[in-house]
Amino acid sequence: MHATPRSHAFAVAIVCLGYAARVVVAADPPRGGGVVDLSLTVAGDLPCVWPAGMTPFAVVPTATFGRSGRHRDMLVIDEHTGTQWDAPAHFVPPPDSGLEGAGPMGAVTGEKVPAWQFCGEACVIDLTAHRDAAAPGESFLIGPEHVREWELTHRPVGPGDVVCFRTGYTDTYYRPFPAGDRFVSEALRKKAPGWAAPKPETMTYLADRGVTTLASDGASMGPLPNLAVATHQAGGRRGMVWVECATNLGSLPATGSFVAILAAKHAGGSGGECRLLAVTDAALAEALIARARAHAVVDLSVTLDEQLPVVWPGWSAGEEGARYVAKVLNAFSKERGPFFALGHLFDSFAGTHAVLPSFALPADRAEITAAEPAIREAVAAFEERHGPLGTSAARTAGASLADMMGPAHVVDVRSLVGTATFAEGRPASPLVTRAVLERHAATRPFRAGEVVLVRTGHTDRTLRPLPAAPAQDPCFTMPLAGTAEGWPAVAPDAVAYLAEQGIRCIGTDAPTLGGVDPTTSREIDWLAGTKGLVVVEMLTGLEAIADRDAYFLFAPIKIAGTRGGYGRGLALVAPAAARQP
Repeated sequence: MHATPRSHAFAVAIVCLGYAARVVVAADPPRGGGVVDLSLTVAGDLPCVWPAGMTPFAVVPTATFGRSGRHRDMLVIDEHTGTQWDAPAHFVPPPDSGLEGAGPMGAVTGEKVPAWQFCGEACVIDLTAHRDAAAPGESFLIGPEHVREWELTHRPVGPGDVVCFRTGYTDTYYRPFPAGDRFVSEALRKKAPGWAAPKPETMTYLADRGVTTLASDGASMGPLPNLAVATHQAGGRRGMVWVECATNLGSLPATGSFVAILAAKHAGGSGGECRLLAVTDAALAEALIARARAHAVVDLSVTLDEQLPVVWPGWSAGEEGARYVAKVLNAFSKERGPFFALGHLFDSFAGTHAVLPSFALPADRAEITAAEPAIREAVAAFEERHGPLGTSAARTAGASLADMMGPAHVVDVRSLVGTATFAEGRPASPLVTRAVLERHAATRPFRAGEVVLVRTGHTDRTLRPLPAAPAQDPCFTMPLAGTAEGWPAVAPDAVAYLAEQGIRCIGTDAPTLGGVDPTTSREIDWLAGTKGLVVVEMLTGLEAIADRDAYFLFAPIKIAGTRGGYGRGLALVAPAAARQP
């Protein structure tokens, strides 16, 4: 298991509270398996934002194919939008605050929660009969007795389990406006029953059983009208985390599914947006559950932080992605209530992110015809070398999650660092060519369905706090300016080769797949899109899974209209003795 000092400290705190992990040796996971999306779509016409005191959601296009050969969007979004997760700091005040309920877990913000706590075996408790069994403005209270009843039928819950409260609430009431008012607003106005939610005693019962992770398909884990704070604090002060606004929980069996919370990694956050998914294939789920119980989960994502270079700065003015900005919406104020939350504004491809083919491709040939002359000329040059440029109207909400997960195949290309010829104003990257990959494949062949992860070492070496102006950061700005060597790029012939091998997803621990030369970078993006590949960029920490039997997971936050975007990359690793051939 790979652990940062912060996550190690949090793990120690969990152990001190009496939790223990059941260590099970995992089997080799197969490359197939059913994948179930348990996440709501975030869109302006849906009730994805809490309707009081939070930030209205917005997507603002900032780049188009016709002008730049790629698409970009700026997001305005708060952490608790759509399917979301709560860190302990969301409702537990900081230990030195003097506020009621304050304690050590109030210092555990989102990026400090260890990766293993985002995975486990789904234990789905069916409470659909109680969905609307409350007075207007009130919640049906899920008590310890409901958990015990489930345990009598199935098995005791414990460490490594993700207890999921299935009520059918989001399935029924998460609808476009005006019907969407029924989701939260009408319950707050006492015109309709609220969502079923657990009592504080239920959180204590589960924590005493060693459960550290929950999920609910209600609008909140907190019950109406007056137990929300008590329930949140009862779980938060025991180090629990949970997902709210899950959906489609009825597609899972009572036990046996692997579930993962692929959460946005906001620095200092109260939790955040997330993608919740499940694996229902029995053999694959069993193997992944065993790895999760052993805490053999590696976080491969950079932290989204205002002080880090996590957004594309462009080659020149006018090409920059929207800067990552975090703003405190509330910090246990008397005026707004006893909770902590952040709002954000940033480019949708900030930090570790997935790029769908539609990021770089036009929706149709008409979009090429309408493009600016420089783009049309670039398309003509591309098509002379590679054939017709592809088209894609794919959006994040409909993208295949299975295409972004699979056995990890790490290709170490760090030996190429230092081989490019560059100069100020003439940026250049070393190229990972087809020949490089063929030499690698001579000892370890590529297999269809693997996720190929290109280890350049770039983010590990260069992702540092932004320097004071006019100094340039070594991660993005210096390589793009030609004052430092660019990160290794996967050459067009290598992209085509991987597609021929049946690879659906390529990842890199560099800022982009295409490197720092503007023309080559665009060609690589266009070819990857034309080949139907999903690309995950700006990973980190690939050393932890190099030459290991690891299973890779990524999913972008499910935002309508976007073409990929930010998310969380995790890898579940087999025991140390299980090395790749």
